[in-house]
Amino acid sequence: MTTLEAGHLEEPRLVRDNYLTHTRGIMSWLLTLDHKRIGLMYLVSVLGAFFMGGVFALLVRTQLLTPDGAIMSQKQYNQTFTLHGAIMVFLVIIPSVPAALGNFVLPIMLGAKDVAFPRLNLFSYYLWIIGALFFVLALFTGGLDTGWTFYTPYSTDSTPNTGAMGGAIPALTGVFILGFASIFTGMNFIVTIHRLRPPGMTWFRMPLFLWSIYATAVIQVLATPVLGITLALLVVERAFGIGIFDPSLGGDPVLYQHFFWFYSHPAVYIMILPAMGIISELISVHSHRHIFGYKFIAWSSIAIAVFSFLVWGHHMFTSGQSALVTVIFSAITFSVAIPSAVKVFNWLATMYKGHISWNTPMLYAMGFLFIFTIGGLTGLHLGTLATDVHLHDTYFVVAHFHYVMMGSALLAFIAGIHHWWPKMTGRMYNENAGRIGYFLVFVGFNVTFLTQFMLGSKGMPRRYSTYEGLQQDIFQPYHIVSTFGSYIMALGFFFTAIYLVASLFNGRKAPANPWGGRSLEWQCTSPPPHDNFATQPEVGDCYDFTVLKWDEKEHGYVWRSDIPQPSHVQALASDGGDAS
Repeated sequence: MTTLEAGHLEEPRLVRDNYLTHTRGIMSWLLTLDHKRIGLMYLVSVLGAFFMGGVFALLVRTQLLTPDGAIMSQKQYNQTFTLHGAIMVFLVIIPSVPAALGNFVLPIMLGAKDVAFPRLNLFSYYLWIIGALFFVLALFTGGLDTGWTFYTPYSTDSTPNTGAMGGAIPALTGVFILGFASIFTGMNFIVTIHRLRPPGMTWFRMPLFLWSIYATAVIQVLATPVLGITLALLVVERAFGIGIFDPSLGGDPVLYQHFFWFYSHPAVYIMILPAMGIISELISVHSHRHIFGYKFIAWSSIAIAVFSFLVWGHHMFTSGQSALVTVIFSAITFSVAIPSAVKVFNWLATMYKGHISWNTPMLYAMGFLFIFTIGGLTGLHLGTLATDVHLHDTYFVVAHFHYVMMGSALLAFIAGIHHWWPKMTGRMYNENAGRIGYFLVFVGFNVTFLTQFMLGSKGMPRRYSTYEGLQQDIFQPYHIVSTFGSYIMALGFFFTAIYLVASLFNGRKAPANPWGGRSLEWQCTSPPPHDNFATQPEVGDCYDFTVLKWDEKEHGYVWRSDIPQPSHVQALASDGGDAS
């Protein structure tokens, strides 16, 4: 059997063991080819990196409570915010949805038993682990104080006591390796979606989450090699003293910015496009209403992917570009708002007259809409030449970046975890605890970063470890409020971790379909069988919720008795499972 053929079910059969109990022991996990287990290993690893990056963030906020920055030296502060940014971007937000949730959900949504290349999938995970270890190595080899963008001349500075010399090469090597993990995952998902769709699942019958993952994979495959080559050139320059980016060696530091942002602006959409796919699923499922404007949302994902390659220069308005080039980049930047707005208005139209369930996933989806809208609107200030010159390198940029990346992408990631948690674990979490956790995270996030818009508009520069003598009477009250908000947000994340872990031990057994979803992952048991489905699933309209009804006995949604059931649902029922 070829690797691609392995993605389809070999023959109609019933698989009673789920993927959690199919084999036992640590080696059965470390050597697994099961996409669900690999997705869970990604999830645990990403959340571990998120914890580490979050600790660095709290240290940064605590440092800025007072104008003189009492808890860290300037060098320690530079290392702390550098590692916070690099870990959150490269180890958390970029792989969180595609590698973790995408690995788990994508094949089941397709009705396949695995991804196209299971061994490459496992290899990608171990590349991610190796890349993460290089970041840990940077901590013990002098630290890293270049900023998460590794801008030259900071990353090429050879002067003593900068802290950049020892940790830069391990960190750059780590990102280089992480790039291969991202490329391989993207290639795997592209082939899986092209080759393993079941009969009847045409492009415009796929769930919108798959459209977003597909668009993301295209960006990963096309853009990530540019970053890899750029960082390889930087390592060669540091190791052998060849002048590429270092001006003291005849290099051009602005060239590095062009290379870096040609990757990193598409990388913004590697982070946000999968988040948009999650929101498309959640709003439709938890509003129990057919998604509005399916084709417009699907094509807007592709449009965003295309636009993402054309706007990197808006990060460089103050870097000496010609006036004509900056005007062109500014105009294209505004055009990105069109496909993004298409999604937002279609989500709102989907909710109109819907039967909305105000559960934890839907609350996070609503929080996403609010935060993403603020992030998008504040981006207009940074895309406008006149205002960007004033706001560049201030806390306004920090706040905007976090509203789009952390607030939007990460909130959607958490929403997706809650949405698919019953499917992944077979257990339900406490809904009241989920609402409390959401409230703490949402309020804490907005208290933290709304104040930073005000800080930036008043001129507070980013990346400063102290602000003594810099209008400290104006800046300090905002920093105090922002830091207090970060503590609330941290409490919310900690509380969320507690009730999710607790659900593994005392949570109610999850039905096959607790939310009333119609895509294929809700038509198998919770957790899924080892091969996902007992028989080849039949494809229908994944947003037609009229065929389902609530069953009080099952505490979940089941197929209506007056509508013919698909054969895979009948097989599930005949095996003693939930017939939802």
